[in-house]
Order: sequence, then C-alpha cells, then structure tokens
Amino acid sequence: MQVPLLDLKAQFAAIKDDVLPAINEVCASQMVCLGPAVAEFEKQVADFIGCGHALGVTSGSDALIAALMALDIGPGDEVITTPFTFFATAGAISRVGATPVFVDIEKDSFNIDPTLIEAKVNEKTKALLPVHLFGQAANMEALAKIAKSHNLALVEDAAQAIGASRNGVNCGAIGDLGCFSFYPTKNLGAFGDAGLVTTHDDDLAAKLRIIRDHGQNPRYYYHRIGGNFRMDGIQGAVLSVKLKHLGQWNLRRQANAKLYDELLADSPVQTPVIDTANKSVYHQYTIRVPQRDGLQQYLSDKGIGCAVFYPLCLHQQPCFAYLGHQAGDFPEAEKAASEVLSLPIYAELTEEQIRTVAQAILEFCG
Repeated sequence: MQVPLLDLKAQFAAIKDDVLPAINEVCASQMVCLGPAVAEFEKQVADFIGCGHALGVTSGSDALIAALMALDIGPGDEVITTPFTFFATAGAISRVGATPVFVDIEKDSFNIDPTLIEAKVNEKTKALLPVHLFGQAANMEALAKIAKSHNLALVEDAAQAIGASRNGVNCGAIGDLGCFSFYPTKNLGAFGDAGLVTTHDDDLAAKLRIIRDHGQNPRYYYHRIGGNFRMDGIQGAVLSVKLKHLGQWNLRRQANAKLYDELLADSPVQTPVIDTANKSVYHQYTIRVPQRDGLQQYLSDKGIGCAVFYPLCLHQQPCFAYLGHQAGDFPEAEKAASEVLSLPIYAELTEEQIRTVAQAILEFCG
C-alpha cells in the first residue's frame, strides 16, 4: 500500500465547496492585498489563539523578521535560539543584522533546553526565540522566568504549533510575540505562502501594522523602515475557511499519533515524548531510531512517505560558518539530526495506512 507523507489533495477535496466561493468573493471584490478577507481572518484567529492582536503577513519567515523589527533588534544585538529547527528561525535573526546564539536542545522534546540559556546571556542579548518544534510547546514557564530576570523579549516561533498549548494556554499567546507559518504543508495551510504575528501588546501591534506595509502611516509617509509583508486577500479567505476545520484536524492528528504509539510501543523505536503540560498538535510525528537512514530507505522502497526534519543542524550549515562552531558543540541537537524520522500523520490518514507504516517499521527493526 502506498502511503504518502502528506496528501493535500484529500484535504482540499473535502472543503473545496467552501474554499472556491471564498476565493471567488475576493476576486470579485479585487481587495487582494490585505483587505476585508484578511481582517476577518485576523479576528477569527486571534479568538482561536486567545491573543489580543493577530496580524497577517506574507510568510512565517517574514513573521519572524517583522517581530524582531518591531522589537528594534538589529546590528550588535544577539538573540538566543535553537540549532535544531528550520532555517528561517536563525535566518530571520541574521536578516535583521543581529547574531543568532545557539543553545542545545532537550533530548526528549527536541526543544531548546532552558537550563543552558543563562550561560549565554550577556549585555548584547535582546531576546529569546524558542521554537515549538513538531507541534509541541517549549518549556515556556522556564523561558519566561529567564526573559523576565534579564529583561529580554520572548518571541515564540510557533510556525509548527497552531492549536498547540502549554498548561491550557495556546502557543502564540504566551510570549511577547508569536510567529506562525501557513505554508501549505502546515496544520493550517494557505494556498501559497502566508504567516501571522500575534501579541497582547497594543504598542507592538501598532508597530507591526506599520512595519508590514513598508513602514508607512499614512500612505507615503514613512516613520520607520518596514517591509512588504502584507498578506494576500485570497490567503485570508482560504485560511478563514480552513480555520473552522483546524480543531478537528488536530484531533485527528492526535488520534493518529496515539495509534502509532500503541503499535510501536514494544519496538526499538522511540516514539514522540510529550510533556504532560503540553497538548501537541503533531505537525510532525517524529520517531528516533539509530538506523535512521536504513529505515528511511526501507520505507521509501515500500512506497511509504517519510522525511528527515532536519538532517544538519544550523550551527553546521555553511551560511553560519562565521559563528565559528564545530561538530560536537551541541551534542543533543547533532544526535537528534542523525536519528529523527518523520512519518505520515495528516488528518486524512486511514487506520489501515497507519498500520501499514507501523508494520513496515517493525519488519525493519526485526
């Protein structure tokens, strides 16, 4: 049986009768940059997340850049983050002229280890940028305590974690700012690139509204350097339709993860370890196995989709060579990069497909 890593066609087939009229409405109005469709989505998603403000932007990458710009972070500043994440997290720090400072991860959660952070804080440090990796929240209480004690901003990279929560509070509503991606493969995916910045702070929200539109207010009067970070109207319309389904989709991912957990319980595979304070939305169902490359090839040969997120830590990437890191600097992150493998977890998976994936893994592990 073929089991794709992700099947967006199946998702679209179930909701196209709602999506297409929403797109047509934007086309008829020709309000295609920001506009009422984006404003309506912003209201709905702010209510969903439980934050004071939600501002639609062009992508999750631009959400991170805009958030750092709103905090006036730039050359000479440092931002502490994880080396085990998608490039955009550290890339955004560099894009605003600041320096990413990496801290190793926790073995089980794959998220930044708060116990290692204070050793990296100095007078140049301006913010902490944790990532809620694979849909599970980082230890935000510990991070908030560190941020408060050192007067640092706390920015959540929640690109993979919409609907996830910690101690009942949704990701994106915990720190000073939250950044989301709606890349099509995300739990809530747009029809292309789109993103979101969330905050409870009225002043930060006002700055972000100016920053995402080149820094102008009113039109053609520029108070600061901004960017072209405006969300398209069509993305706002599609996301509003999909947001109504997100809760159910996340529940399906959680049910799929539970079945995987049960089927792989007695195998050498380490299944995801979820903190009891967290509700994960399983953007990825990521296992650990020492023979990762062999298992990946075995599954691929059987027509089972799987992927490695991420095969090389950021401190080992050529573009960050100027930071001077060596192999071994962040051992937990490096070990994870050599062992992780993500399995199909999307909401439309059938039980038969999940059992097919699990059986293949058990066969390989012997």
